[in-house]
Order: sequence, then C-alpha cells, then structure tokens
Amino acid sequence: MSITADRIKELRKQKQLTQQGLADKIEASRDTITKYENGRRIPKLAMISLIADVLDTTVDYLQGKTDNALKTSHNGSNNGDEQPLTDAQKQVAYFIDPSATQEDIEQIKKLVEIAKLSKRRL
Repeated sequence: MSITADRIKELRKQKQLTQQGLADKIEASRDTITKYENGRRIPKLAMISLIADVLDTTVDYLQGKTDNALKTSHNGSNNGDEQPLTDAQKQVAYFIDPSATQEDIEQIKKLVEIAKLSKRRL
C-alpha cells in the first residue's frame, strides 16, 4: 500500500469517521474512499486537498513529504487570526494552479486580499 493510502485510513479512523462519513464530507462515494485506502486508486491533488481539510492535516503529510500531520501556518505575521479558505476560494486556488505549494497559496491569498482592499478585480 502507498503512504497516502495508509495515512488517509489512519487519520480517518483517528477522527472516528467511517468511509461513508469521509465520502459524504468530500462528496465522493464510499467505494472511492475504499479504493484510495487500499491503494487501488490514487487521488488527484484537488481530492487530496479536500481529504486533508476534512482530516485536519496537510497535503504534504498525506503525500508523505513530511511526517508532521499538524497544520501549521507558513506566515508568522498572521497573529492567529487567519481564516480558513471558503469552498469558493479553494476552487479558485485549484483553477489557478492545481500543483501550487502552500507558499504559493499563501501568496495567492495575499494578492486576493490586496485586490479586495483596493476594490479592484484581478
């Protein structure tokens, strides 16, 4: 099995979610979750991101790029008042660049905030 498969299953169980429960939260089928957890199907980056959000972890952890399962902020100046992305904001980020790193996403978020403050469109 892949590290992604193992970590999805492990975190899902830690969160006391059934496969159906996780599937419902990411709008997928239970069969899809079963295939991800058995390593018979590899989730796309957008799906891994949704799973990471539900399981309160990072994409990097699910992909095995880090052993730190905890979400951490890459911007030390947010003073703890960073808001989670809305579903619409996540969709925009996926359309801009599905392979964006967390640092890229932070830069995109800053750009959007600047545009909102100046009441301009990008």
